[in-house]
Amino acid sequence: MSDAEHASPTTLPPADHTDAVELLGLVAYTELASFGRLAGDAAHAPTLRQRQALSRLAAAMLDRQERVLVRVEELGGDPADCMSPFDGLFDDFDARTKPSTWWEGILKGYVGQGVADDFCLLAAQGLDERSRDVVVEALTHDTPSQRYAPVIAEVAAEDPVLASRLALWGRRLVGEALGVVGDVLSRRPALARLVAAGAEPVAAGGGSGPAPATQSWVFARLTAEHSRRMDRLGLAA
Repeated sequence: MSDAEHASPTTLPPADHTDAVELLGLVAYTELASFGRLAGDAAHAPTLRQRQALSRLAAAMLDRQERVLVRVEELGGDPADCMSPFDGLFDDFDARTKPSTWWEGILKGYVGQGVADDFCLLAAQGLDERSRDVVVEALTHDTPSQRYAPVIAEVAAEDPVLASRLALWGRRLVGEALGVVGDVLSRRPALARLVAAGAEPVAAGGGSGPAPATQSWVFARLTAEHSRRMDRLGLAA
């Protein structure tokens, strides 16, 4: 379970349904984008076993998305419209991080999906209980990282040169992914409010109260979780 799930609640009032639908839309869009990426990775996988594993993972992305969209409808939102504000969100990230090998593409999915999921889990702490449960269940049950990790870890252990290259690539990927998060926080006030509502209480002015959801706080949480994911691969973050 990632640290993002453990962000302590504050005394701030829960977000309204509009904010909830916006975060749910981001989660659903991320799952759709992941499906497309995984389908492409599967088509070019070096082995039949890898092709099958990634194809199954791609299908799981659509299952995760569907659970989120059901909650959008329960809140009175439109399943298609809720994703439209995020269409193209990852275009710049993709343009800046074109993999030169299949393995770099696989690590890109591992890192990018991990950062996106952790950000959404942070923001989910500001949701109503039912919406929060939907997001947490969708993003923590049988996650892509749990399936990616053994594949990457195995090849990294067998090929030290490749492992070194992937470690460097991972550092670049997380930097670019955090850039997307910073852009989302600056452009989507609803998501910034949700992160603020889920921020850990800290001592302030001699008393205790909710911490402001600063970009540096978010980046620190996401970077720490990224480091743990890379450690599980045997790669230096």
